[in-house]
Amino acid sequence: MEQTAELQINLFREQVPSMEELRVLSHQVHSSEVQQMRFAEQVEQNMSSTSAVASLETGIGLFILGRYREAIAKLQKSPDNKEKLLYLAFALRRIRKYDEAIAALGRAKDLGADALNVSLEKVATYRHCGNLEAAAKELKACSNFQNVSAEYHYQLARLQESEGLYDQAIENYKKALELAPAHQRSLFHLAYRYDLSGHEDEAIEYYKQVVAGSPTYVSALLNLAVLYEDRGEFDKAGACVDKVLESHPNHPRAILFHKDVESSKTMFYDEEREKKRSRKNQILETPISDFELSVRSRNCLRKMNIRTLGDLLNITEAELLSYKNFGETSLREIKAILDQKGLRLGQALEDKQLQVEPTPERAGAEDKGLLNKPVDDIQLSVRARKCLQKLNIRTLGELTRTTDAELLGCKNFGVTSLNEIKRALSSFGLSLRSLD
Repeated sequence: MEQTAELQINLFREQVPSMEELRVLSHQVHSSEVQQMRFAEQVEQNMSSTSAVASLETGIGLFILGRYREAIAKLQKSPDNKEKLLYLAFALRRIRKYDEAIAALGRAKDLGADALNVSLEKVATYRHCGNLEAAAKELKACSNFQNVSAEYHYQLARLQESEGLYDQAIENYKKALELAPAHQRSLFHLAYRYDLSGHEDEAIEYYKQVVAGSPTYVSALLNLAVLYEDRGEFDKAGACVDKVLESHPNHPRAILFHKDVESSKTMFYDEEREKKRSRKNQILETPISDFELSVRSRNCLRKMNIRTLGDLLNITEAELLSYKNFGETSLREIKAILDQKGLRLGQALEDKQLQVEPTPERAGAEDKGLLNKPVDDIQLSVRARKCLQKLNIRTLGELTRTTDAELLGCKNFGVTSLNEIKRALSSFGLSLRSLD
């Protein structure tokens, strides 16, 4: 099996592998937990070596393992060459030192790195730091590679997505795949773009192609599982998650998702409950004009813009009595109508008061700008993002005013997505609202 096969490329040899070999090596390392552990052992064995080549190789190895600050420290100890400076730029970009990354890419070009590759990496770096104008300018300088380079069209598509030009991005992902059918990043992002746009059939087909070309592409497998589960195809969803767990048995999201999929198999649609909910909504939408009321009561309610039974649930007795010409007789008329339906004045307001508002201490501690941060700016799975869209939750502040139960009440939203959102909020020092 792939997860137990030996690594086919040896990083620690007399000559540093080519950039293409290093990309293949990185893919092999991340294909399973076993491979990651084996590679980590190799890196640790070479950490103590102080030779120039060893520092370069170990630095690259640390980057592949995601240990970016250690990688930078090691790479800086090796002599300048194109491989060192490229991986130094990659690591600097990961820790958001974008200006230093751009500078390292420029030096890599001076030392013989491929000019197109350097320019496209600069485009990616500018895009990551939000300087879309600089990214577009850098990309424009590479326009002679249009219809020639798959990577050019991939970077163009990523930039267009950042600019909100989704249809154009899709066309460029497709162009990249025409030029290089095995361009996995274009394939994945094309699938993901269709996924976010709600074109589930297309998304599933492209995710399946990603998985066929790279059986352990974790993100593609989990996203595909979400789509299958949304369709009620729980066996297919489970197969995707199981595939992840075969190679990454301790993957936290996959473990939670596995439990989520299994529990989804026992979910059922409570038809009687939905009927009751529908009937209640119909009652609340009943016009006041359908009931026999005195002229005074009817005129007062009309002037107060109270049109339905539901409107009465949002006003108190005191508020009604404070209105000119509205007295005890009219109040008794209104209460009699509501009593017939099992309702009462101010009922909706009482329900809202059950919601616990943030304490003054917490409200003062939280930065207003942070609470206004769009939820689209945080990394969330497709399912979590769709749930927030359905609940019309746009900012972190709105999310912190939501309870676990409200999120779990969203169709196909389970414990996996709930924990994902809690972790995202925790990273900002925030949390969901609690009724305790």
